[in-house]
Amino acid sequence: MLEPMARETRPLFGVAAAIRRALEIGAPRTSIPFRVVFADGSAFRHGTAPPAFTLTFRRRRAEFALARDGHVGLMEAYFDGDVDVEGTFPLAFRAAFDAGYDEERNPLIVARNRWHELNFSNRSTAQAKANARAHYGLPRAFYEPWLDRYGMLYTCAYWKEGTATLEDAQRAKLDHACRKVRLAAGETFVDVGCGFGGLLFHAWEHYRALGTGVNTTTEQVDAVRAEIARRGLGHAMSVVECDFREMPGQYDKLLSIGTLEHAGRDQLDDVVRAHAAALKPGGLGLVHFIGHVGVTDTEFFIREHIFPGGWIPSLARALEAMEAHGLEVLDVENLRRHYALTLDAWAERFDAAWPSLREVDPARFDERFRRKWRTYLWSCAELFRARNGRTHLFQVLVSKGNVAAGYPMSRAFLYA
Repeated sequence: MLEPMARETRPLFGVAAAIRRALEIGAPRTSIPFRVVFADGSAFRHGTAPPAFTLTFRRRRAEFALARDGHVGLMEAYFDGDVDVEGTFPLAFRAAFDAGYDEERNPLIVARNRWHELNFSNRSTAQAKANARAHYGLPRAFYEPWLDRYGMLYTCAYWKEGTATLEDAQRAKLDHACRKVRLAAGETFVDVGCGFGGLLFHAWEHYRALGTGVNTTTEQVDAVRAEIARRGLGHAMSVVECDFREMPGQYDKLLSIGTLEHAGRDQLDDVVRAHAAALKPGGLGLVHFIGHVGVTDTEFFIREHIFPGGWIPSLARALEAMEAHGLEVLDVENLRRHYALTLDAWAERFDAAWPSLREVDPARFDERFRRKWRTYLWSCAELFRARNGRTHLFQVLVSKGNVAAGYPMSRAFLYA
């Protein structure tokens, strides 16, 4: 049962009064108690229990940013230090999702999103590469403290019952993926978007499969090549630096984990075509990606501040593209809840490690950067946890042609 709303001091007019009216409408949809303090010192309180968080407007311009740009304006004001949040940070996002404040269709934000696409579209391979490097090209020393210590995997983990650590969950994800495609000794496979190489090394150590990583981020390619040389595994694996639309060769198996989100708004068909071309006839592939249920724009905040050019495809359109290019869809699994737990772990580690992360490059990793990234990590955790969310994490198993007669009839073999 929702707690009653307790009202404190009330702004009489202006933007703060309008924000308060919006709070009075939306706040009853969440059971999370919270407090909002306006720049003039007046306040709004929801619930009678101690606030889980307090959001404070330090300057009136932050109130105008919220009124003009909605939740994007509020987050950008937080980045700039014009808004502070005290208390349990992720619960601020949970309350917002409960209240539906993320669902607004602000015309100005729609226009800004279109302008972003005009300037950062992945249409050209050069821009796609620049977009990838803007995020994934950050120093390895930045990622190490908060990714897992097993394979430095920057994709959704697999939290089967009893899993206690991020490391165990990421190791389980790799096995879950390799088992789905029936990866076997001596087989060749392509790891599309290979990151820091965790899957390549795992597949060799546990399956003796021969991997080729494909990555467009120069910094990660260099890091993986150095690690392959350090381990003396040049006979078992390699890395190709190229756009996802230009993958060379054909392979027995394909593992694409966290790639389709970076295809771009209008390039999904080309990227899926390249996935199909990289599989030998009869080969099995796993395509693991964040996807929308229904067709909707990708959140502008994520594109503008975290993943330039990124675009979350709808599940339906991704399946249509797979079928159009000769891939039979054998299985679809939704791991949405697993991503909430993964992001929780990343965000907790990021916050704890911030002092050391800042020292990696104090000029780049400043307070504004910290606020952006903790907003990204914690808000996405709550996005995947949201009761009415349309953003999910799908694993789609495909075969090249309708030739999977020997594939198991159920998922039981995955859990043996």
